[in-house]
Amino acid sequence: MEDKDRKDEYEKICLMCRRPESRAGKMLEMGNDVCICQECLQKTVDSMKFSGVSFDDFMNYMPDFSKGGMPGNGGSSSGGGGKDKAKQEIVEGGSVSGDPEDPEKKDGKENQERRTGGIPTIGMINLSDILGGMGMGIPRQQIRKKKEKEKKPVKQLDINNIPAPHKIKASLDEYVVGQEHAKKVISVAVYNHYKRIASGTDDVEIEKSNMLMLGPTGCGKTYLVKTMARLLDVPLAMADATSLTEAGYIGDDIESVISRLLTAADNDVERAEQGIVFIDEIDKIAKKRNANQRDVSGEAVQQGMLKLLEGSEVEVPVGAASKNAMVPMVTVNTQNILFICGGAFPGLEDIIKERLNKQASVGFLADLKDKYDDDPNLLTKVTVEDLRTFGMIPEFIGRLPIFFSLESLTKEMLVRILKEPRNAIIRQYQKLLALDEVQLEVDDGALEAIAEKALEKKTGARALRSILEEFMLDIMYEIPKDDNIGKVTLTREYIEHTGGPVITLRDLGYRLGQGEAQN
Repeated sequence: MEDKDRKDEYEKICLMCRRPESRAGKMLEMGNDVCICQECLQKTVDSMKFSGVSFDDFMNYMPDFSKGGMPGNGGSSSGGGGKDKAKQEIVEGGSVSGDPEDPEKKDGKENQERRTGGIPTIGMINLSDILGGMGMGIPRQQIRKKKEKEKKPVKQLDINNIPAPHKIKASLDEYVVGQEHAKKVISVAVYNHYKRIASGTDDVEIEKSNMLMLGPTGCGKTYLVKTMARLLDVPLAMADATSLTEAGYIGDDIESVISRLLTAADNDVERAEQGIVFIDEIDKIAKKRNANQRDVSGEAVQQGMLKLLEGSEVEVPVGAASKNAMVPMVTVNTQNILFICGGAFPGLEDIIKERLNKQASVGFLADLKDKYDDDPNLLTKVTVEDLRTFGMIPEFIGRLPIFFSLESLTKEMLVRILKEPRNAIIRQYQKLLALDEVQLEVDDGALEAIAEKALEKKTGARALRSILEEFMLDIMYEIPKDDNIGKVTLTREYIEHTGGPVITLRDLGYRLGQGEAQN
């Protein structure tokens, strides 16, 4: 029992390349703690094929190390001498040395080929006798202890104690600026979804509250879902609809979305069945208007997702992205998985304006055709008919009963995004400079100038980081050079390239204190 525990404690070492099991992979046990990795075994077989030796002759020649055997059929030593007789036979350089008085052990080509099964070019050594005195058959200095796998604590979701919608929204307010309507809708939908799971099957069956989020790029769709999943501590799978194709074509199958959720849940099926799946760029699977070719990445994907959204049992591979015979499969029920789809839907504004401008005509009560051209929140007026015109099939829209739009970011919202959230970009740079004992301040004029530049890029909040990176590059480069710098202030003139940042030096007493501390 102690030997077995010891073997489990230490890694196996390949006899030929001396690599441990953690590097060489699964080992082939030859008996008596002698192991060979698959790569070395393959090289041996390949070299035999090159020299014209068959694998069957090699296997007949291989000894049974566990019995101390020598070359021959069944791994036993020829002549029936057993282990003691095998100890006397050592083949070196293709010749056999032994007792000269015994005719069976005399050197000679004919006798050698008979003893080696017709393989004159291979010599074998009784490795069990040579390595037997070394404990496990592995040199002590090359024994490597197995690394213990870190067990991550798995937090189980208590669906009976889900926070109320106002508490979920209050938590989202710490990270997401604005989007009050969107935060209220997603808080209520998530709360109702997990209360539905907690209630179980009853007289009244509650349907799933899958969601469809619409909004321009950079308005916070993905960030909103990621923040909510982190606050609730539920498994979250992020997928991109642009890579999804119909089954049988190059690309990801629809089931790969559930496979990612299973991976996020540490392959715990029960926990994965209570998770959230966010499919971004859902507008990219809209039905193509050209009907001359098969639409394998548009309408076909929407049809393939119908059962997935509604609730069905799906077989997904464990620990792999694709199905194959070497990967185990598990069945995941999507009945309690919350699906959230999001997309920018470029071109949908034109469809909405066309519908709203149908009343435009000649007369005093007619609407102007350019009435909605400057409306930044035109997506809030979307209807199901607009989505059908865009290319979403009615069956797909029907399985996303909750759809809402996010507002476009204004200048005031961008200024708040820079400084208010818990992970605000300004706070990130302040923490970086604080590591060098330097304070960073950004005045209101600089914040407004950064927001104005971000609006010109028309990429939403993503533009803020790129703009700040441009102006912080020289500051982050120069500050480590001079220990006298104690404070840096960004001004509007610096953002508009009409001036520079305000540098404040440390006072003399602070520098002396720092010098004494270093000495």
